[in-house]
Amino acid sequence: MPRSVPKVASRNRRKKLLKKTKGYFGARGNVHTVAKNTYEKGLQYAFRDRKAKKREYRALWIQRINAGVRQYGISYSKFIDMLAKAEVNINRKVLADLAMNDEKAFKAIVDKVKK
Repeated sequence: MPRSVPKVASRNRRKKLLKKTKGYFGARGNVHTVAKNTYEKGLQYAFRDRKAKKREYRALWIQRINAGVRQYGISYSKFIDMLAKAEVNINRKVLADLAMNDEKAFKAIVDKVKK
């Protein structure tokens, strides 16, 4: 009886991986073992950076809010505290957008919170 070998399946598996690493520099794109390591590391970076992206955006929103409230003589931390005490429930993303694009609305929120 002839020996059974997974020739077609393994070739397809390799081709699928090499298709995903197409365009990588040098051996990373056309040598299977190197491409496999590079591809897996790329997936690790992608997973890590999906989490980091959220942190970076929150930091950006905080910077924008801080820059917006400094014009009215308040620090960011005091502003957030006053928001909580005034029971104004607006998230940082919206506040940052208002601070950047709608000065009047942001000023109205600051005035409401200051009272």
